[in-house]
Amino acid sequence: YTVLLLAALAAEGVLREDDSLAAHLPPGPRLRHAASRRITLRHLATHTSGLPRIPRALIPGALLRPYTSGYARYDTDRLLSAFAATRPPHPAGRRWIYSNFGAALLGAALARAAGAAYPALLGDRVLRPLGLTGTTLRPGPPDADAAGHRADGRTPLPATDMGAFAAAGAVRATPHDMLGFLEAHLDPSGTPLSEALKTVQIPQLHRGGRHGETHTLTWFQHPAPGGPLLFHAGATFGQQAFLGFHPASGTGLAAAATRRSRACRLVPAAYDLLHALAGEAVR
Repeated sequence: YTVLLLAALAAEGVLREDDSLAAHLPPGPRLRHAASRRITLRHLATHTSGLPRIPRALIPGALLRPYTSGYARYDTDRLLSAFAATRPPHPAGRRWIYSNFGAALLGAALARAAGAAYPALLGDRVLRPLGLTGTTLRPGPPDADAAGHRADGRTPLPATDMGAFAAAGAVRATPHDMLGFLEAHLDPSGTPLSEALKTVQIPQLHRGGRHGETHTLTWFQHPAPGGPLLFHAGATFGQQAFLGFHPASGTGLAAAATRRSRACRLVPAAYDLLHALAGEAVR
């Protein structure tokens, strides 16, 4: 959702994907490391910024309290301070490292560039144009939200407050809206975000050699019968989700689980099902 917002703002001329991150961030501490000043918005979108997965200060809390959201205590000022103090382990563009840290900074940069708070900006530029009325960034009533659970599948967990990391994982969507999001990618020309939806499907990089993975601005891309299969998966402390689609056959699949553990096979099962459906549709 955040990278689609980036593409939408680029299509409007508000910014460019290759703009410097530092040029669009809110005022904050001076960046201490030259490598940080070389990071672009595209690097953040493709997880090639060189930044770690999360800021170092979040690691002790994550180890001691694995089911408690440390993100809730991170406001934008703290996020910017963490970025200013972080020396990227790798130069931008050199290596692929999935980074919630980078996604959070991308959200802050987009909000600054467009002059609106991230939740309102996502709603105005992405959710409402696509008719996704069942998608929000805030928890709903307890009887409306699906409750997440620990690995045992029984112990409930509170809704996750993502703080300044909203752009990395705060979206809450109904199954209907998850499929609507996929339908927009399968038929971009029928939406107000046609250019942006096409842009986020263009391959950007390949890693891992002949048997590795191709990445677009936001999707993982794998070979499949008739044409590539695009997908993404994510998780919070008590839930998992998978979205994937196969443009050649017009097939899309959304899957979710209200628990998170290594024993939960949601993501590989959903991927295998989508691949099988795509193959049957092409045949």
